[in-house]
Amino acid sequence: MDIAALIAWLLTAVGGFVMLGMWIAKGGTRQPRTSKFPPGLIFGHFALAAAGLVVWIIYLFADSAALAWVAFILLLPTAVLGFTMLARWIPARQAATVGGGSEAATTAQHVPAEQNFPVAVVGGHGLFAVATVVLVLLAALQA
Repeated sequence: MDIAALIAWLLTAVGGFVMLGMWIAKGGTRQPRTSKFPPGLIFGHFALAAAGLVVWIIYLFADSAALAWVAFILLLPTAVLGFTMLARWIPARQAATVGGGSEAATTAQHVPAEQNFPVAVVGGHGLFAVATVVLVLLAALQA
């Protein structure tokens, strides 16, 4: 269970890195910002997830139940921030899709950086994130 949680967490991180890189490359941090995601939201999500992963890796070596619970507790605000971003991303993505996706229209408007995220990456990241939370909880309960 512990290693399965680590693998799920690492796969989640890969999707997160892809989206973070795209968000930065497409102007998510530039001024004036067109992104619906404040940098604090993005980087807070990243920092909490990374801290939790580090704690989980230390738990794997130390085999301390307290560390398993700390990692799980770090996942909770990480998940809240992730759902916040998803809740902001879905309506904007739908509006962009329904509003017409012609290149002229999208270049005329300032397309938020996060609208460049592939749906498959967002979905995969979310599915692996949910699996990570469940696996970490189950492992913590057994620790």
